[in-house]
Amino acid sequence: MKLCFCFLCDLSRLQHCRARSSLNMASTSKVEIGQEVARQMLVEGAVLIILDMPIGTEFGIDLKSWNTGEKFKGVKMIPPGLHFVFYSPVNEYGDSAPRSGFFYCFNKSEFLVRKWDSSTESLSEEVGSPEEVARFKKNILNMDKFLGAYPLDVWKTWKTLTNKISDKLVKQFTPELGLIKSALELIPCTKTETGKVNGRRINCRNYTSLATLEEKENALLPQMKPFPGTELRFTAIPEQHFPPGASPSEITRHSLDSSYVLEKMLSCCDRPSDLLGEVQFSFVCFLVGHSLEAFEHWMQLVGIVCRAEEALVQHSTFFSEFMSTLELQLVSSCGDDSVPGGLLADVVTGKNAIYAALRALFLNIREGDSVDTRLKARALHLKEQLTNVMGWDFGPDEAEEDEVESGEYAPVIVELPG
Repeated sequence: MKLCFCFLCDLSRLQHCRARSSLNMASTSKVEIGQEVARQMLVEGAVLIILDMPIGTEFGIDLKSWNTGEKFKGVKMIPPGLHFVFYSPVNEYGDSAPRSGFFYCFNKSEFLVRKWDSSTESLSEEVGSPEEVARFKKNILNMDKFLGAYPLDVWKTWKTLTNKISDKLVKQFTPELGLIKSALELIPCTKTETGKVNGRRINCRNYTSLATLEEKENALLPQMKPFPGTELRFTAIPEQHFPPGASPSEITRHSLDSSYVLEKMLSCCDRPSDLLGEVQFSFVCFLVGHSLEAFEHWMQLVGIVCRAEEALVQHSTFFSEFMSTLELQLVSSCGDDSVPGGLLADVVTGKNAIYAALRALFLNIREGDSVDTRLKARALHLKEQLTNVMGWDFGPDEAEEDEVESGEYAPVIVELPG
C-alpha cells in the first residue's frame, strides 16, 4: 500500500516535469525548419478546428502543449500521419484535471472539426458535418489568425517514436470509447467477478493462499474494475510462462528465460514489428497521455523481451529494432535537460525494473555464443548511450573483465599441501 501510494505521488509530481519536458523534448536535436518545409505544410498540412474550448485549458498535440487563450480555435500545418491530441481542463485555481487524449491519423490537407462538450468537459466524439467543414475551408483565411502552427521542431522525434504504430494497431489498442485517460473511472466488481492483486487473480476463497501481508491488505480493499470501454486493449500477456506438461526443471528454465512468453505474444501479431508498435504505443500513452496503465504494460513488455535469451538467435532483427526503439524512448525522453534527474529514473526508485531488464539483456547477448555480432555491437552502443545519458552502470564489459582478471585483482591460485 505504501509503495503504491509513493509511486502515484511520484507520477503526479512528474506530470508537471513531463509537461515541461514535452515542450523541449526535441530541442536537443536542433532541427531547423526551413521556409520550404513551412510552405509545404501550409499547402499539405491538415487543420484541426477546436470550437468552444474554455480559456486556459491545457491543450497539446504530440510532444508540445499550451494553455489556450480566448482566440484559440485550433492547430494548422499538421503533417499528414499519426498524431496524439490531448487536453486537460483547468479550474479557476489553475489546477488541471486528469489528461484525456486520442490518436488520429490526419490525411493530406484534411480539415477535422471537434467541439467542446461542457457537460463532460471533453471534446465531443462527433466530427463536424460536411457542410460545416466546407464552411471553415472557405473561411480559412479569416480563421488563420486563430490557429496555432503545429510545432514542426518535434515532428522528426515524434515520427521516430511512433514509426511502428499502424492504423490497425491504433484501432486495436485504443479504448472502445475512444479516449485514452490518465485516470480511469473505476466501478465496483460484482461478487461473482474476479479481481487482481499484483497481477494475480484472487477471490475470497483463495485469500489465505496470498503470500505477503501487502497482498492480503490489498485483497481486503473493495474490488474495482475500469468502467467498460475505458481501458486500453493491449495484447494479453500469458499468465503461464511455461508450456503445458513442462517438467519441474523446464518450469525453472522458463522462469529465467521468457522466450516462451515472447513467442506466444509474437504469434498473436501479424508480424514481429507489431509488437514493437505495441511497445511504442504504450510508451507514448504514458509519456504524453500520462497513463499509468500504459506505463505498467510497457514495463512488462520490456521485461519480457529483455529476458528472452533463447529467442535472441531466431529473432535477431527484432531485437536490434527493439534496442533502437528503446534507445530513442530512454535517451530522447530522459536525456532532456529540463527534466531533473531523468523522467524514468524518477518514476521508479534506484536500480529500477528497466535497468534490471536491460542488464539481463546485455548479459545474454554478451555470453551468447550464437548471437549475431551485429546484435552484440548494437547492444554495446545502447549500453554506452544509457551510461552516458542516464548514469546507469551495467558493470564491466568482456574486455574490461579480462583486464581485471589479469591485473591487480586477478584470482590467486593456491596449492594445498599434498
